[in-house]
Amino acid sequence: MKPAIAVLGAVWSDEVLARLDEQFNCHKLARMPAAQRARFMETDAGAVRAILTTGTVGIDAALAAAFPALEIVSVHGAGLDAVDLDGLAARGIVVTNTPDVLTDDVADFAVGLLLAAVRRIPLLDQYVRAGHWVEKRPLLPARSLTGKVAGIYGYGRIGQAVGMRLRAFGMHLRYYQRSAGPEPAMRAASLLELAQQSDVLVACTPGGAQTRHALDAAVLAALGPQGTVVNIARGSVVDARALAELLATGRLGAAALDVFEEEPDVPAALLALDNVVLTPHVGSFTVEARRAMAELAVANLSAWFGGKPPLTPVAHPA
Repeated sequence: MKPAIAVLGAVWSDEVLARLDEQFNCHKLARMPAAQRARFMETDAGAVRAILTTGTVGIDAALAAAFPALEIVSVHGAGLDAVDLDGLAARGIVVTNTPDVLTDDVADFAVGLLLAAVRRIPLLDQYVRAGHWVEKRPLLPARSLTGKVAGIYGYGRIGQAVGMRLRAFGMHLRYYQRSAGPEPAMRAASLLELAQQSDVLVACTPGGAQTRHALDAAVLAALGPQGTVVNIARGSVVDARALAELLATGRLGAAALDVFEEEPDVPAALLALDNVVLTPHVGSFTVEARRAMAELAVANLSAWFGGKPPLTPVAHPA
């Protein structure tokens, strides 16, 4: 008999769902009408041994409790903010995610956001479309990246990939993270010191309570009137209210954000500014990355039910 699994979220292609159906008795909750889903939770949830979910949808304590036979949660994505790791660990439930396969595309996007903000690419696009070039309306020059200092908050897989790309632009690198990292000579003593030493600051750190609003008013202001901040980490890492105030008053030069604390809601104060680039959490949204993420998420389930260790288990912090 095929193991019963529940699939959460609506990102799954028909190809991925067909592969799941070959291996598992697959219950696709997002495709069920409300009444059918309610019946499923009452009658069939007890047989579910695995959950396939996304980093955004995750699984909280209340939902996990509805699956008493749950053995493994496979997360499509690297972020785990929406997953109740403590509650799952207490029940001995294995959690996996999909690191590495999205690293390059997220790093590429971070650099794209930085260029868009520093070189004011969205504003230049509007300038041309609005006919201002024909009108010969004056333009302010942008600033170069060459020779500037890029500070990277969180120097893990993605942070190092971002750093490799920024070195190619002739930038000097610094980073900060709480744990010891590679290239210790580049590590700042604190996040505030990193901001003070940097022209641009790229947030690549994991989310969670320890990093919530780590980029606060003091850190952001330390970048100065010509400074730029890029966030491809988690929206909670940046104090959006402080950020908007600093941008609006000229105490910070520019920002580029792919993530927000209350997605998909973006603070109105940020929407009103023309020195911030806003994108809808799409750092890994490429055909190649999403295919690789889905393959790895399914492969973790296949390994588990094939009697093998999962490929990319999440280590629960002690």
